[in-house]
Amino acid sequence: MATGVGVERAKGVGRSTGAKVRKPLYTPEQRARRNATKWTLVQGILAPIQFLVFAVSLVLVLRFLATGEGVHAAHVSIIVKTILLFTIMVTGSIWEKVVFDVWLFAEPFFWEDVFSFLVIFFHCWYLYGLFTHMDDRFLMYVTLAAYVAYVINATQWILKLRAARLLEAEEQAKAAAATPV
Repeated sequence: MATGVGVERAKGVGRSTGAKVRKPLYTPEQRARRNATKWTLVQGILAPIQFLVFAVSLVLVLRFLATGEGVHAAHVSIIVKTILLFTIMVTGSIWEKVVFDVWLFAEPFFWEDVFSFLVIFFHCWYLYGLFTHMDDRFLMYVTLAAYVAYVINATQWILKLRAARLLEAEEQAKAAAATPV
């Protein structure tokens, strides 16, 4: 007796043709909203600034852990990084609302948003520890956990946006090839 899966396979349904079909991140309407909103530019400016602050802060945190020196500079850099993180999260949710009509967890960026909350969790833990006078060394390890999560999250975003650009270029090339000269 054949199961549903077996029947489907017998009919050729579910077989791989070798061609991978990628779902676009944006509908044409969403892409138009993305391109028209100022929040796209805001995200494009804040993201590299946040990365630069992260890089400087990482050096300061590692310096403190290695030498015991520069704790104040490390704390200041982590606070600046956290403020940028919160700012980019708020402006990013506004961007998602404009583009996808949801404040967060738009389908194309669901897992990136989920991981963003892990990054926020570690930064909040750091702030809680700072304000409750937890050990500086411990706080630096919490920060390193936050920064590992941040690097993973930034990589998610970069790969997703790169895939979107490649797909858009592919769509434009197909449209150009289909247009009679």
